[in-house]
Amino acid sequence: MSKNESLFTRAQKTIPGGVNSPVRAFRAVGGTPRFIVRGEGSRIWDADGREYIDYVGSWGPLVLGHADRDVVAAVREAAGRGLSFGAPTQAETEIAEQLARLVPGLELVRLVSSGTEATMSALRLARGASGRSCIVKFEGCYHGHGDSLLVKAGSGALTLGNPSSAGVTPETAAQTLVLDYNDVTGLGAAFHELGDSIACVIVEPVAGNMNLIAPRPEFLERLRELCTQYGAVLIFDEVMTGFRVALRGAQELYGVQADLVTLGKIIGGGMPLGAFGGRRDLMEKIAPLGPVYQAGTLSGNPLAVAAGLATLKKLEAPGFYERLAGTARTFCEGLASAARKRGIAFSAQSVGGMFGLYFRAVPPSSYAEVMQCDKVAFNRFFHAMLERGVYLAPSAYEAGFVSAEHSEADIETTIAAADAAFRSML
Repeated sequence: MSKNESLFTRAQKTIPGGVNSPVRAFRAVGGTPRFIVRGEGSRIWDADGREYIDYVGSWGPLVLGHADRDVVAAVREAAGRGLSFGAPTQAETEIAEQLARLVPGLELVRLVSSGTEATMSALRLARGASGRSCIVKFEGCYHGHGDSLLVKAGSGALTLGNPSSAGVTPETAAQTLVLDYNDVTGLGAAFHELGDSIACVIVEPVAGNMNLIAPRPEFLERLRELCTQYGAVLIFDEVMTGFRVALRGAQELYGVQADLVTLGKIIGGGMPLGAFGGRRDLMEKIAPLGPVYQAGTLSGNPLAVAAGLATLKKLEAPGFYERLAGTARTFCEGLASAARKRGIAFSAQSVGGMFGLYFRAVPPSSYAEVMQCDKVAFNRFFHAMLERGVYLAPSAYEAGFVSAEHSEADIETTIAAADAAFRSML
């Protein structure tokens, strides 16, 4: 038995499914999860000593790569002063100032401990500010595991949602309307029918949790128009896209400004940190200024803030995002070319430092099209790449990530591995 197998067997005795987040269990692809013992730059090493080029990057936070020296040094220095205080620190203000300077429309910002906490709090704020209860989200978009968000589409185009998880009550789900991502017509119909009861719309401006789905430009623009027209709060969930697709996030990339923005992943530099913020008149309704309650013992944890500040400072280097996006494009073009050479139905696309791989002739633009991808082919490809030292997300429905540490040699090695993997699938 390998060390990975032994560790997984041991973990299952005390941890549900042996993992602390479901996708890590490899159930979508089969096989044994890799227990990671070390990371450096673009590489990770598992318990059996195998080395991989990593395209998961802790699911997005590690835009600088693993164990960046400046980030690690900042955390060590902060740890030497104390791990947690439950009281204000100067560093909290510094990272809030950084976020407000860089993220469009972030007039006030509240730090929390995760992306899920950020989205849950933003939804409560939107409801409290608007006095309305209905939430609009989009099929295939994931915004954390809050009850109001674990909802799937109802049986008709404009029916309110059904629970997608046990433990979510029908009454909670009935307050969420689930629409099709990128469907401008359906969006307009929903607001025409229910606009006066809609508190907010929450959206991944670039979807990354049903694989990578790029927005049609008119989709985000129409969202902004309708929310303004009907007085609904527009929430951009930039937990994944924030500081990943551009320095100022998807708002900068697509020229559409939200009322509230949720952040996470990169702003913590690999440590647990989230944030939500936006218009001053909305954020002033959060306690202690207003009636919408939100609190957290570890919010603004000094170690997480130190890692985040060290990361954010390095992202403003000239040409950083041009190089990051170029790496992702080269990666996608190389894999797509290798697949064409083997006659395999495959496509790939990237936005900034995010990418999507699809066993489908052209990239999908909706949840329904994602479901048309060949999942069995992906699973075979995943394991073929794993055997060749390339670590991809263990699911056909997750975006992947490149970092500043992925070199030209890494990409060339990965493309060669993909060519061999495609050949093995014939």
